[in-house]
Amino acid sequence: MFTVSEAWKSTYPGAAAGVLAIGNVANPEHHVGLEELKHELEAEIRADFGSREEVRALERLQAYKAYYRRFKKTYHVQMQLESVALKGKSIPGIAALVEAMFMAELKNLLLTAGHDLDAVQVPAKLDIAQGTERYIRINGQEQQLKSGDMFISDAQEVLSTVIYGPARHARIMPSTRRALFTVYAPPGIGEEAVDQHLRDIESYVRLIAPEAETELLQIYGTG
Repeated sequence: MFTVSEAWKSTYPGAAAGVLAIGNVANPEHHVGLEELKHELEAEIRADFGSREEVRALERLQAYKAYYRRFKKTYHVQMQLESVALKGKSIPGIAALVEAMFMAELKNLLLTAGHDLDAVQVPAKLDIAQGTERYIRINGQEQQLKSGDMFISDAQEVLSTVIYGPARHARIMPSTRRALFTVYAPPGIGEEAVDQHLRDIESYVRLIAPEAETELLQIYGTG
């Protein structure tokens, strides 16, 4: 279902990635139990951080900052964390599966993409962009990949990149019944953190859909 390239292993020693495939899920617009957990998470985040300096000193954010700096970009999850922690903003209310992913991103600060697994042409592959690849982003705009960026593609086309995010192809829909979540972790994060992050997503999905069945939970490292 999923492979990683030798180029990825050699380009980013110390990096990690993770994949969670889970079936028999549901994707309602709103879920009361998930909403309660979201409010608890927001309260915890606000209690943990009192300044921008405290946020930016986090080791995980430093690891992503080093990666994004190569491409003259800023890690958007950091900005979202600051918005919740320091500006009193709420985690956006989105369809439940996507909201579960966003909650785990803010809790663990690990970059994640979600897809409708039934729309993915397996096997999917994690690789390093040459800079010639193109895809349609989730906002409908065509995008050329940055050379050296990590990206995941299926047998048909690009599914996501670190710098530009998920594709419109295979996006999670209200009708999604099998979901695929993939995690990008640059050097400095580690496989254990990726594993815990995926298990958090898994637990949120099972709250939404108690009968959900995990098809794959796999961590990949470059060591």
